[in-house]
Amino acid sequence: MLEETFPAGGPRRLRVLCWHVHGTWHDAFVRGGHEYLLPVLNEGGQWGRGRAGRAWPENVRDVPVDELPGTAVDVVVLQRVEEIRLTERWLGRRPGIDLPAVYVEHNTPPGGASVSRHPLADRRDIPIVHVTDFNRLMWDCGTAPTTVIGHGIPDPGQRYLGDLPRAVAVVNEPVRRGRAAGADLLPAFCAAAPVDVFGIKAAELRLETGPSRHELLGGPDLPMGELHRAMARRRVYIHPARWTSLGLSLVEAMHLGMPVAVVASTAAATLPPEVGAVSADVDELVDRVAKLVADPGEAREAGAAAREYASIHFGLEDFLRRWDALLARATS
Repeated sequence: MLEETFPAGGPRRLRVLCWHVHGTWHDAFVRGGHEYLLPVLNEGGQWGRGRAGRAWPENVRDVPVDELPGTAVDVVVLQRVEEIRLTERWLGRRPGIDLPAVYVEHNTPPGGASVSRHPLADRRDIPIVHVTDFNRLMWDCGTAPTTVIGHGIPDPGQRYLGDLPRAVAVVNEPVRRGRAAGADLLPAFCAAAPVDVFGIKAAELRLETGPSRHELLGGPDLPMGELHRAMARRRVYIHPARWTSLGLSLVEAMHLGMPVAVVASTAAATLPPEVGAVSADVDELVDRVAKLVADPGEAREAGAAAREYASIHFGLEDFLRRWDALLARATS
């Protein structure tokens, strides 16, 4: 495992090439003290969307791809295997060889733990950064150097109202991701309360609620500020994921002061029960959601515990400090 310590002289301002892949993670990453360079293509798309209208600090700069060869870059932060080839093609420098590089692995492996060979396994020149200890445990990275830098986000503040006796989940592409994201579990929670689902393509949800009297509504993909307001009005947050990395929407809900009902799978299983409910028994989770919806005082108490836990474990300051140390080590 890599040591997260600064080399002699401490951190320095770096020019960091990175792609805008996961908006919420990137929103935290670019709050550091470096200059962040985002490739831009005329057609946009997944390889050249740049800032994409995000209200990020001035040290986050869009760079047209045709200007990259003449742009000074100190380190590249990779998040997809294809970016290795793109960096070499666009800059004329090979990540890990001619240009310091690190690779962020956001996801759990697509297969089981016994067949989870990482694409960068055994490469000694590009460290792999996992976002949870669980992810590092499940991925077979061979002899590649690895470390874990857990999530940290800008604190949205204590905003929980819980004035609507409804539950809420944030699931991107629930129809396509299906069981991995736990979308199939959402109708079960309708036995406890109406469930609203926000996120990318969440409006595609057309799930049957069975005999329950409560509804399940797929809603829009809201901008972050609007999403936080909508979440904070619901009584309880549901995290149904079976096999995804620790969801940042869950971390956001806890920061907002919401009580959370969490499927105890992947890294989410490490959360304490005081935050609301953490269990692999869906019936138990449904019962707990019903009690939280029925008792606003108990919901507020669990939400306060969730916010306290999030402030300690998912704070932005520690996240950026650990990234500063890793980038300093990579470029020393």
